[in-house]
Amino acid sequence: MNLFLKETIRDEDKIQKIYSFPNGYGASVIQGKYTYGGEKGLWEVAPWTNDEHEFIGLSLLGWYDDVKGHLNDPEVDNILRQIADIEVADA
Repeated sequence: MNLFLKETIRDEDKIQKIYSFPNGYGASVIQGKYTYGGEKGLWEVAPWTNDEHEFIGLSLLGWYDDVKGHLNDPEVDNILRQIADIEVADA
């Protein structure tokens, strides 16, 4: 998935990785003091559209929220693969 990693932002209390896939979708993957699971070293993922950063967790992935937290590295990789595999809808 590192091929699609566009940016890594490090702040005093968080690390955020921005992914962008050719299908027009991407994700913010973040770990920090105020994220779901961040204090335990776990990640939070927010899938979105690349252009407008419109969250798609509810609409396209069937989640109960726009973000999913308390994720370990393999779980994050699995979600990133799911986002990368979303087919682009016909315009």
